[in-house]
Amino acid sequence: MSTTAAEDEDLVTPSPPTGPHTGPRPLLRTLPTAAAATLATAAGALVAVGCFLGLYIRPTSDDWCAAWKTRDLGVLGITADFYTTQNGRITNAFLSGLLYGGGPAGTKILPTLITLALTAALVLLGRRLLHALGHTPPLLALTACALALQALLYFAGTRSYQVLLWAPATISHTVPSVIGLWALLLALATAGHPRPAVRTAGLAGALLTGFALGTLSEPFALVSALLAALTALLCLPRLHLTTTWRPFTWCLLWCAGLACGLTVLHTSPGARWRRAQQPEKPPILSTGELRATFEDWLRIWDTVTGQWAYLAAAAAGLLLGLAATLRTPHPTPRRVPAAGARPGAGRATRTALLLLPLPVVILGSFAVAAGLRSGYGPTGWTYARTWTSFLLPMELALCGYGVLLGAWAGPRLAARRPAAAATATTAALCLTLAATASLVPHLQQLTTTTVARSIAWDAQNTRIRTEAAHGATDVGYRPLPIGHLAEPFFTADYDRDWVAACVSRWYGVDRIHRLTGRGGAGTPGP
Repeated sequence: MSTTAAEDEDLVTPSPPTGPHTGPRPLLRTLPTAAAATLATAAGALVAVGCFLGLYIRPTSDDWCAAWKTRDLGVLGITADFYTTQNGRITNAFLSGLLYGGGPAGTKILPTLITLALTAALVLLGRRLLHALGHTPPLLALTACALALQALLYFAGTRSYQVLLWAPATISHTVPSVIGLWALLLALATAGHPRPAVRTAGLAGALLTGFALGTLSEPFALVSALLAALTALLCLPRLHLTTTWRPFTWCLLWCAGLACGLTVLHTSPGARWRRAQQPEKPPILSTGELRATFEDWLRIWDTVTGQWAYLAAAAAGLLLGLAATLRTPHPTPRRVPAAGARPGAGRATRTALLLLPLPVVILGSFAVAAGLRSGYGPTGWTYARTWTSFLLPMELALCGYGVLLGAWAGPRLAARRPAAAATATTAALCLTLAATASLVPHLQQLTTTTVARSIAWDAQNTRIRTEAAHGATDVGYRPLPIGHLAEPFFTADYDRDWVAACVSRWYGVDRIHRLTGRGGAGTPGP
């Protein structure tokens, strides 16, 4: 077979039109749009409910401490307190001070702000991917895909309340992922910009953002450092994936910022104090600890793989890829290159680029498991709120592979087997909708628990404030647990009950005592 003939097999030659009202072409033009609208409605409804629940958020666990410290110490005061006495996460403390400084409104609107910022970032990132593949990005399908990924991220896990609604966890483990995506968009916009000043600003932004994230969230810092390091290796000009050293330099500065931030965090007085409170443990790289960490890692993935709904990320990506290719009546014949690859990049380099998410997710999740075991002991792996650092990259990888498959198969099926293209679109939609529907019972339970607790909390808050205003120094408090979080009296030793101490400081009393009886939302929620 000649070279020309072999190349012709890789090109899509559309079938000639048979008339304005004949054949399946009108269906292929309208079906992706209808499917995207259906998915956007279904996934958007779930995400909207999560944002609406923000109105019913009430303080619990770390909220109490952050609230009184921000009120009494101010934003800079709580930042200094975190550095000197808590854990060294100065960016975390600064953001907490800004959030709690606005009173209850800050925590109520945070879920909505996270959702809007993440939706915009995912849509813009999807647009860049589809442009790189040579397709016109359909905004509706991009939005539907972004909402579907968020529904999975928030509600498919075991700690939904902590991932979206509990401010201390969202600041530590959800917000970093949002910042990371916007930093990636900044890199894509500035690394190849013709103006040197813009490129320099982008590099400075990489360094500063990396430093901030290094003092915001250790799990995210580990995963993003791994991603940046592997990307830097692929961006070496000798591999012909890029023509300049700019992407490599950006990744290098990002890693340098993360390293500086983690160093400041690890050497802070607060982090040293925290480590001193823990019992002596074997070195993290000892054989026994590595074996135990591997077992924790397996437990994490046993939990993740037990949730089949995550497969909807790939189905949503497939739907997006098909929508981008089937929306054009007569697509222009083109080769579909690997995303971001230059024509001169070798097959091995392009393959490495396509497989890059695999080591990031696998090794990144192991690093998170190791950090959790080091910080929280044998039960650290159960702190599922930290899994967001590798679950979002996993979802993005599944979605990206789905997009590539849809972009490759869409024109071929449309030209040769239009009915198969319609069937593939319908199947992708059905799988994504089924996964979305499977999240509804969990979201219903989350809604019931959150609303019921807010009603009970408001009544108790009014009573305690009234008693404190009349001069009471010891008030009764009924625990209202939610989301597997600590409430006052979580330990029998009152002197070690830090939650009770923070509640007392918030209400301006000397101590609180436990009230018995029914407390409304008295069971741990999702």
